[in-house]
Amino acid sequence: MPKVLIVAATKPEIEPLLQYYAVDAKNEGFFTSQNGDDLSVLITGVGLVNTAFQMGKYSHYTFDYIFNLGIAGAFNRQLKIGEVVNVVKDTICEMGAEAGEDFISYPDLNLGGTNVYEAENSIQLSLLNKLTRVNSVSVNTVHGNEHRIKKTMQTFHPDIESMEGAAFMRACSGISCNYLQIRSISNYVEMRDKSKWDIPLAIKNLNAFALELIQDL
Repeated sequence: MPKVLIVAATKPEIEPLLQYYAVDAKNEGFFTSQNGDDLSVLITGVGLVNTAFQMGKYSHYTFDYIFNLGIAGAFNRQLKIGEVVNVVKDTICEMGAEAGEDFISYPDLNLGGTNVYEAENSIQLSLLNKLTRVNSVSVNTVHGNEHRIKKTMQTFHPDIESMEGAAFMRACSGISCNYLQIRSISNYVEMRDKSKWDIPLAIKNLNAFALELIQDL
């Protein structure tokens, strides 16, 4: 088995995988499989800052593959609840400036650098062809306001949103060429109503795919 790191914001999102590989993970930190498999897990905590900190903290470790697993909300209504997707582009959409009612995107500020990260890897697995390739935005505040949702869709054309993905992809662009951000849809991005969410289904499908992916390496 190649050397694999699983990165997740929270323990519940990857609980089935933790059980399968006998990883005694806590709510945050770096953990390894206890059954002899060369698999490690990094639980970062929720959000871009926590993810960036934890990825940087363990950046001196080397892995053959790094996978970010988590649930996400979907802007794109063609995506089904529970569907597993492959994030190929992620944008920190709140990074910019306000000018009255207008929003100035980060590239237009001419400050250098970028807030857009695209997956660059050499992973060639037929299993990935089963997944829809999507664009994501990473946020500090999950969308639940109709005006902001509409504005975000018009500006960035995202398929999904998460609270960690862009930080993960930024970190991996500097430390590994074999990385993927894989997410499962738990809800649609709309006025917040958790009665419409299906987190258990999203977690089930995410972990089933992840297990198959790891075994196919």
